[in-house]
Amino acid sequence: MAVEFPPRPTWADIDLNALLHNLRQAQRFFQPHQRALTVVKADAYGHGAVPVARCFQRAGVCDFAVATLEEAIELRDAGIDDALLVLGGCHPGQEKAFMAYNLMPALLDPQMALRLSAAAEQQGCRIPAHLKIDSGMGRVGFLPNLLRDFLPQLQQLKGLEIVGLMSHLACADELDSGVTLQQLERFRSVRQMLRDGGIVPRDIHISNSAGLSGWDVPEATLMRPGIMLYGGLPGPDFDDKLELRPVMHLRSCISQLRTLPKGSGVSYGHNFYTERDTRVAVLPIGYADGYNRLWSNRGQGILHGQKIPLIGRVCMDWIMFDVTDVPQAKVGDSITLLGFSEGLSILGDFWAEQLDTISYEVFCRIGSRVPRRYLGGPV
Repeated sequence: MAVEFPPRPTWADIDLNALLHNLRQAQRFFQPHQRALTVVKADAYGHGAVPVARCFQRAGVCDFAVATLEEAIELRDAGIDDALLVLGGCHPGQEKAFMAYNLMPALLDPQMALRLSAAAEQQGCRIPAHLKIDSGMGRVGFLPNLLRDFLPQLQQLKGLEIVGLMSHLACADELDSGVTLQQLERFRSVRQMLRDGGIVPRDIHISNSAGLSGWDVPEATLMRPGIMLYGGLPGPDFDDKLELRPVMHLRSCISQLRTLPKGSGVSYGHNFYTERDTRVAVLPIGYADGYNRLWSNRGQGILHGQKIPLIGRVCMDWIMFDVTDVPQAKVGDSITLLGFSEGLSILGDFWAEQLDTISYEVFCRIGSRVPRRYLGGPV
């Protein structure tokens, strides 16, 4: 039996105008021949891959990157038919799906290349792929010496078309990093080795958000903005270089108000006791929604133009704030936990600093129990 009902009053506003502003900020660093390969993996860093991709499409973007086959299929099923690169490559048994959905894998090792080529030859087609080089990340991709040994086989693979050459920068957020200079040198050497072997990919890319805004790679045809699109700085040295706007605004409404007498314990463990008669606002959000338990006794919210303190431990489904100094607070008022409200801000980078993490994780942790509400355009 279907029964209509209002949702729990907890949600995330996604500002599509801010998203496009941040894209334009990234494009300021592009040369005329370069275009954006927008990274929408991990559900667009928690912002919603399909609405975000559609927003970028309307802005003229026609190249997208995700991490997994499942993420790619979600976009295809939603009608996103532009170039789609799967950064995590093709796992065994996924080859037919890559062909069926017209996807480009990042080639990470010889075995993957051989499997994909064999599957494509059986179907009488060629799979476009981006050859990934491990230029110093130490994670995935062809090491330069391994590629040199494999190159004669790669040249003979009739089921693959190498349309891209890519790598990933490990320390681009450090603007004086010798590691980045070494990676760029290795990447360029591999590109020349491929050219000498008759493989000339049409697309070249290595620059993430930090790379594109901090390092010059004129030979690149694609730039891969990620975190900066969603309002997060790629590193502490970029505050003066980038004028980004927060895209996600996490809000929850007061479900209950209660006045606790001085000396009352609040939440699990009673590690907070009221020091005065305290008006407590209870919100229906908790660590199950991505509101980190480390915010216990030190989180902040914005209510009626004031910062208010979180008190007690963060629960799975509830958090509590001291609103004694906001006498107009009432049940149903929304409190902003992340983002902008009434001229005040609690940014993802602030969360990251306080929680000893990065804004990437902050955004990605806001879970599926929190509905996204899209502002500033159709979705």
